[in-house]
Amino acid sequence: MIPKTARPTALGKFIYVRNTKLWIRGVTYGAFRPNDKGAEYHDLKTVDRDFTQMAAVGLNAVRIPHTMPPRSLLDIALKHGLRVMVGLSAEQYVGYLLDKKDAPDVAEVVRSKVRACAGHPAILCYALGNEISPSLVRWLGHRRVEQYLKRLYHAIKSEDREGLITYVNYPTTEYLDLSFLDLICFNVYLESQERYTAYLARLQNIAGDRPLIMSEIGMDSLRNGEEGQAHAIDWQIRSAFAAGCAGAFVFSWTDEWHRAGAEVGDWAFGLTDKARQPKTALTSAREAYAEVPFPRELSWPLISVIVCTYNGSKTIRDCLEGLLALEYPNYEVIIVDDGSTDGTREIVKQYGFRVISTANRGLSSARNTGLEAASGEIVAYLDDDAFPDPHWLTFLASSFMNTRHVGFGGPNIPPLGDGPIAECVAAAPGGPIHVLVSDQEAEHIPGCNMAFRKDALKAVGGFDSQFRIAGDDVDLCWSLQQRGWTLGFSPAAVVWHHRRNSVQAYWRQQVNYGKAEALLERKWPEKYNAAGHPTWSGRVYGNGHVFMLGWSSRIYHGVWGSAPFQSLYEPAEGMLRALPLMPEWYLVIFGLCALVALGFLWPPLTFVLPLLTLAITAPVAHATLSAARASFPSGPYDKITDYKLRALTAFLHLLQPLARLFGRIQYGLTPWRREAPGLVWPWPKRFAIWTERWRDPIERLQDIEASLRTSGATIVHGGEYDRWDLGVRGGILGGARLLMAAEDHGAGKQFVRFRSWPICSHGAIGSLLALAAITGGTIMEQAWSACAVIGFIAGLVGIRTFQECAGATADILRSITQMEIEDRE
Repeated sequence: MIPKTARPTALGKFIYVRNTKLWIRGVTYGAFRPNDKGAEYHDLKTVDRDFTQMAAVGLNAVRIPHTMPPRSLLDIALKHGLRVMVGLSAEQYVGYLLDKKDAPDVAEVVRSKVRACAGHPAILCYALGNEISPSLVRWLGHRRVEQYLKRLYHAIKSEDREGLITYVNYPTTEYLDLSFLDLICFNVYLESQERYTAYLARLQNIAGDRPLIMSEIGMDSLRNGEEGQAHAIDWQIRSAFAAGCAGAFVFSWTDEWHRAGAEVGDWAFGLTDKARQPKTALTSAREAYAEVPFPRELSWPLISVIVCTYNGSKTIRDCLEGLLALEYPNYEVIIVDDGSTDGTREIVKQYGFRVISTANRGLSSARNTGLEAASGEIVAYLDDDAFPDPHWLTFLASSFMNTRHVGFGGPNIPPLGDGPIAECVAAAPGGPIHVLVSDQEAEHIPGCNMAFRKDALKAVGGFDSQFRIAGDDVDLCWSLQQRGWTLGFSPAAVVWHHRRNSVQAYWRQQVNYGKAEALLERKWPEKYNAAGHPTWSGRVYGNGHVFMLGWSSRIYHGVWGSAPFQSLYEPAEGMLRALPLMPEWYLVIFGLCALVALGFLWPPLTFVLPLLTLAITAPVAHATLSAARASFPSGPYDKITDYKLRALTAFLHLLQPLARLFGRIQYGLTPWRREAPGLVWPWPKRFAIWTERWRDPIERLQDIEASLRTSGATIVHGGEYDRWDLGVRGGILGGARLLMAAEDHGAGKQFVRFRSWPICSHGAIGSLLALAAITGGTIMEQAWSACAVIGFIAGLVGIRTFQECAGATADILRSITQMEIEDRE
């Protein structure tokens, strides 16, 4: 029986009733032929018999797809322990967005439906609608449809604030941005298990940190036979839960189905026939549902959970309580106390876990200490300010057992109740995020929730101890990928991660991240562009995204809107768009402020004021738009509180790059991050090597690249349409490029030609031209003080550009000389 006061809530990727996770084991019910009064569910005796049979086979949820069920049906469901997804049929009214004459008040229509059953304990959730026609969405435009559904969402909340709300989508309109919903539902019919599993991963990324429910899955027994239907339903259910879905609804309970005023006789998707006699598929569904999320007889690998802590007494109790509650049969916990002085060790001892105490040597060292002590074949890392979902290790282990990835990560979600400042911090940039190169493969997984095969960790030497506070996870991910290994992402391997709950704590965290970025850039220069911004090859996921000005996305509709899978595609983040978000942008602002101040010496310099205004406006606009799009889970707040939270969130967006700038200063700012060990006059140069030791030209270029990397140079490759092979970035202002040609002369003899030339960035050329023009103006006006200052600045930019070009040229010459020496030996 369902307790009358217990209503479902959506927390992270799952649905809970009170503190118990609710796995949705569901089936769709209807549509049936209505009576002469238009009532679809009028035969309550049949409903009662069906619900009795459903409960007997272990189902706990029913989806009523198209018609608002009577309260009497909800009472019957409550009696049998079934929860009901109530369909509100918003798709039936969307045409009124076009033909408004005599249109009803759709929001009031929906409110009246909800009002009739609001608060009923059998309600699982409200479904706004089901599969709005893709051609109609294409006609109206996706934003108009999104706004329509959002308006109805708020109408429902006004009648039943605690009710969960969803919309039943499908692949043809997957691009709809429905981020306001409480949970995500999709109807998916795929007859290939491989394609189905891959698409589930895509849907999980669309769902983000919300529960995903498969609102319709199934197979037609008329075309595939009862055995084929049963087999498909078995793997569809099992695959859905293994992929981290919170539940699934099989379509449908019975072959009796009525649509568009007629009985449907050429489909047989039911688990029972029209007479309610069970098919083989009912047994498959019962057995698959009984074992969610995974079969109990699986042989689970030993996992070593390592928690590294330093003065974590404020949050570590939550972490340890969560570890005790894990529903995984084969794990050990190792707590590494990295020299805490606040009583953390005494707290940990109360829980009976193994504790290793060390002097304070930093996070990477502590993680390596835990690695050496680990007995498991898989090593999972959890931060002391995070606590795991009970099935955290189960989903991680399943991911390792079914793939060849050497590492996995999962979502880290802020828990409720940490306060409004923590919610603003969660919506600000700089938090722990994951980067995915595909729906299933990751480029980066954050350190608060990551697991690896122990052999792979040891093969790369574990964590680099120079990363004492942050950056160790990024470095490790890149090190593993450098070996040719891959990382995965498990969307249901959830941990709850506390965010900083004060502006001061957030500032300190971001300063430390700035220090780590500087160290990462020194070690992995090829991973950063000329301005010092990391060039992720994948897409960044997680809260705290910055709204990109000029960001445009495109929807793939197919020819005439015919594509069955219609997706949203977003362009990669270019350096130009990212510039206002970089720490060094504040240096640009400071420089422009200095030029405006010089306007007191030479008034025409005030023309820089519009540039200063633009430089300040860009990050402010980014911050404002990002804060406007932020969501606060504890809301809805009153308008004044909401404005305050968004103002604080915008402020944090502006503060974060400045904090990173302070952190980077300690290890060298990007434009001056590396000095070449020697300088060569940066003119175009030609070289030639005669050798009797033949080598493949590609191999020669690879050797030059390896030599350049050894010297610490930042390498870029020529593209398919470029007339150069390798480039060296000297910095943000200048560099050099190399072109090679090889002539074969027989008998292993080879004549290899090289051409090198310097390059100046557009920024360097533009800056020098602008400064030269200003200097010329000061000379004409005989403003000698301003002329001296501007000329001095121009000289510094010119000298720095020369140094970067000369250093890059020297790197190239040194590598070619090294190759020539090796050929002679």
